[in-house]
Amino acid sequence: MRSLTMPKTTGATETAAFLRDARAGLSAQVRSLPGKYLWDVEGSTLFDRICGTRDYYPTGREMTLLPHVAAEVAGLIGPGATVVEYGSGASRKIRVLLDALAQPTRYVALDISWDFLKAAIDRLSLDYPGVEMISVHADYSQPIALPVDLAGGPVLGFFPGTSISNFSRPQAVAFMERARVTLGTGWFLIGVDPTRDRDRLLRAYGGADGLMAALHLNLLARANRELGATFKLDAFRHEARVLPEPFRVEAHLVATRDTECHLEGEVHRFAAGESIHTDNSYKYAPEAFREIARESGWIPEAVWLDELGVFSLHLLRSS
Repeated sequence: MRSLTMPKTTGATETAAFLRDARAGLSAQVRSLPGKYLWDVEGSTLFDRICGTRDYYPTGREMTLLPHVAAEVAGLIGPGATVVEYGSGASRKIRVLLDALAQPTRYVALDISWDFLKAAIDRLSLDYPGVEMISVHADYSQPIALPVDLAGGPVLGFFPGTSISNFSRPQAVAFMERARVTLGTGWFLIGVDPTRDRDRLLRAYGGADGLMAALHLNLLARANRELGATFKLDAFRHEARVLPEPFRVEAHLVATRDTECHLEGEVHRFAAGESIHTDNSYKYAPEAFREIARESGWIPEAVWLDELGVFSLHLLRSS
């Protein structure tokens, strides 16, 4: 079976977007760097390691729940499906779905980290020679036009982990509206984190093992490498904050001393204690997420919750 790789977005285009977003974020009243730039090869590799730690609960709970869910989903989807995964990463969870589905014909993997995606699909294609593999370099926070026609067979979108949590409610609605356009008539299986246990969240996102700090500090290192910025990494520490209304975890890089960064002729000064907001993880209870699904035009079909109540999978269908 053929394997199709869509051309990577040009480096110049990607760098220009990163520079534009970095300049805007660092000049804002609340300093920020968009979390999507965490995911270069180094960041993706660090997150892959984080997923294997004991305190980062979402991955372990999802992998406990997913085999049961995949079997039920397979019964609804039927044979010959195309699976479209958003943020495929290391492409491990998709194996559970591909094994459960009856004769899937095509796997379309979307990810913002091109080199990490390409390596993962090269490995996956060796184990699933009967499945057409298509790699698409894409930022799923933007509209996506797939390089294949999805008509003529069942379609299952797959958005595992807690990536939907990076979106606020309005952003989640907008993403799911875009996904409905991309996927057409079909199904969507999405991982959602409903956790409200503050201590559990701080252990998971605070990263006592140092990996979460390394992931977020790599964002500054990436700005230095790719944009010529002059961040001093030892002048910042990672901090996770659990905040209410809406309930979420925010990631910040906090200046430990007065410091400054030069970027494209601009000087950005940070007093000790000032921070750069790098990411969000919003926590959605099952009914709250079903409301988001309905608002974005999807019909909630089923929801599964793990035995600890800290991870859920939602199956949606388009009308």
